[in-house]
Amino acid sequence: MKISLVSIPVQDPLKAHEIYTSKLGFVSREFNPTASLAIVASKEDPTATAILLEPCSGNFAEDYQRSAFDANLPIMGFSTKNINTELERLKSEGIKLRPDLDKPEWGIENVFEDGCGNLLMIEEAQ
Repeated sequence: MKISLVSIPVQDPLKAHEIYTSKLGFVSREFNPTASLAIVASKEDPTATAILLEPCSGNFAEDYQRSAFDANLPIMGFSTKNINTELERLKSEGIKLRPDLDKPEWGIENVFEDGCGNLLMIEEAQ
């Protein structure tokens, strides 16, 4: 068994789809604005695990998202072949990096805001 789909809570799936595809570098796997359905995947492996940009406004996931953000907890981690290049690319796209959360003793490094209410972590792939 392998993971095929995970979800990230977002306030607005349409806005999140734009950010994830134009700024974070993912590709659109499925997008239906009428249904507020947005699924993205890695550009490097578009048929692998996908991310459902799950609408959370007005339900329990909104509390979860806010609580995780307020507690400085990334809700998902990503990897890249060259962390410095990727961090510079994200910064040039206007993505807010969170060096205040760079605490290697906790194992949390290279945290950034996705612009949709979430903190995400990125690390260099081995």
